[in-house]
Amino acid sequence: MKKDFYEILGISKNADAAEIKKAYRKKALEFHPDKNPGNAAAEESFKAAAEAYEVLSDPQKKAKYDQYGHQAFDGSGGFGGGGHGSMNMDDIFSQFGDIFGGGFGGGFGGGGGVRRAKGTNLRIKVKLTLEEIANGVEKKVKVKRKVQAKGVSYKTCSTCNGQGQVMRVTNTILGRMQSASTCPTCGGSGQILDKKPSEADSQGMVVEDETVTIKIPAGVVDGMQLKVSNKGNDAPGNSVPGDLIVAIEEIEHEFLKREGENLHFDLYISFSEAVLGISKDISAVNGKVRIKLDEGIQSGKILRLKGKGIPNINGYGSGDLLVHVNVWTPKTLNKEQKQFFESNLENENFIPNPEKSDKSFFEKVKDMFS
Repeated sequence: MKKDFYEILGISKNADAAEIKKAYRKKALEFHPDKNPGNAAAEESFKAAAEAYEVLSDPQKKAKYDQYGHQAFDGSGGFGGGGHGSMNMDDIFSQFGDIFGGGFGGGFGGGGGVRRAKGTNLRIKVKLTLEEIANGVEKKVKVKRKVQAKGVSYKTCSTCNGQGQVMRVTNTILGRMQSASTCPTCGGSGQILDKKPSEADSQGMVVEDETVTIKIPAGVVDGMQLKVSNKGNDAPGNSVPGDLIVAIEEIEHEFLKREGENLHFDLYISFSEAVLGISKDISAVNGKVRIKLDEGIQSGKILRLKGKGIPNINGYGSGDLLVHVNVWTPKTLNKEQKQFFESNLENENFIPNPEKSDKSFFEKVKDMFS
């Protein structure tokens, strides 16, 4: 089981942004590859700390993590969200170099200073039906990606000699201070364009269509963003691709209304059906469900079908399907029907006489949200 991010950084869930950053810097300094050469366990701890910081330092990602845990980002088949679960050393060095303020040789570079450039992310929106959300689904989408053209070649950057950084010496009252910054010529990759085919752009890139398979887990929510690693745009030279960010959009269901993991269904029955009782087939996310309505059922009755709602994204069971019974009162009666009801106006069986077990509307609403 994946370790809790707060536990990895050694902080509480109430920690503020400054405490989170301080805790991450402490862990990263402790397990940094420069201090632990050849130590695989330290490298894994270093990656875990960076992964935890990447989520907890972002207010939106932190809120999703607090609500859904790791499943807010993890899907299957290399699926995640915002870097969660798939960070490598290049990601860490490029994203969090400012944490150290120039330590470890002027950057977060692991000794040599060269960092691999990362391509830009692509963003798409995927619409899902309630049935697809309830069961999980695999989608195939076509995206236009920038990739390195066939036949393109790159050479070592002459400005930084392939280091990706340029060194600068400044005289201060404390003495000479040396600092490093990203090479302005190659953008930190250590390489520049050498040769390119005619169809490529100035960076040696072309746009190609690619069909990407996305495995979406059950229980996602509208607005959630997931990630397919390395399916964004390429970058020039010795780079790594960006990611494909997938925004979930839920298509409104014709009959069912979603409320978190619970579903609501309005069932309308006739006055006669309410009096005599009846069995009804209703729509659920996994097909039809038959329910039995007892004789004399009252309008406003709520029937709870356990486990017939939306699965919890963390795998903790499923929500319920709440069936709201509505007795349809006829608006038009013929003479015979009207006489029947008039003759029963004073009949004790037709006079309202709620029992203690018959809850009021407000009590039903309270139960529904409890």
